[in-house]
Amino acid sequence: MADTAAQRRRIVVLISGSGTNLQALIDAQNTPALPNAHIVLVLSNRKAAYGLTRAQSADPSIPTRHLALQPYLKAAPDRTRATYDAEVARIVLDARPDIIVLAGWMHVLSEGFLDAVGSIPVINLHPALPGAFDGTGAIERSYEAFQKGEVDRVGAMVHRVVKEVDRGAPVVVREVEIKKGEPLEAYEERLHKAEWEIIVEATQKVVGEVGQP
Repeated sequence: MADTAAQRRRIVVLISGSGTNLQALIDAQNTPALPNAHIVLVLSNRKAAYGLTRAQSADPSIPTRHLALQPYLKAAPDRTRATYDAEVARIVLDARPDIIVLAGWMHVLSEGFLDAVGSIPVINLHPALPGAFDGTGAIERSYEAFQKGEVDRVGAMVHRVVKEVDRGAPVVVREVEIKKGEPLEAYEERLHKAEWEIIVEATQKVVGEVGQP
């Protein structure tokens, strides 16, 4: 029987930038790589993020929202980072997601956000292997560490989001080739191609778990 929109799982994607990882998810919709889900909202914390254009240009077009932190805080004296995260959670929950995917979302989500979304799974793409190079600048830090001989393996993962930054259980892990003396840009190119694959793979894996006992 043909899959219907009502039967397909609802994905909300959070972004901050150009949206290449988002594009991988958009392209995977209605293909064997991601057959049972569709993106119902793309939310950015930057108004100028090109990922919003990618969503609006999709066929069919994907609804978008943006909520930038500093303008939000400046608009009222009683607003805080906690109220910002609560508003992000409200926007996300209004879209009734089955899964929330952080695809280059450059804010650390608070416990308040995680409490608000409850049992809805939240996954994040991080350009490092589990337990290594948590937080920002992971690509540059892992590249430098390899070039200095401090690590012998690098890569990327998609993990479940918990209150500890980049410490949630991995969903998909991918080692990425790196070469001594090569430019950072050469490593980045291979890394990003791997990211586009694993974000789709991890999303489909978690979608398959939704509603399972």
